[in-house]
Amino acid sequence: MELFLAGVMTGSPATRQRHLRQAMAIQIAIAARWQRNNPWTWKRKHLVWFLNHSLNLKTEATRYYYRLTAQLIAERLKKSWFES
Repeated sequence: MELFLAGVMTGSPATRQRHLRQAMAIQIAIAARWQRNNPWTWKRKHLVWFLNHSLNLKTEATRYYYRLTAQLIAERLKKSWFES
């Protein structure tokens, strides 16, 4: 995941680590649900599912930071799934 996001991550080392940690959590959840371990095989529905169902009991701030990570993933995939 680190190599996958390396080209699009910016910010402090702490921010980069947070994105990596969250991206790994996203990857694990999507792999468990759809058996799609490789981010190149993900579709919009996979990230939307994660944001809606895996984070439904988390705080608004946590959902916000995971959405930022999902936007980085979409940016790396060159998809316009999440518009600003």
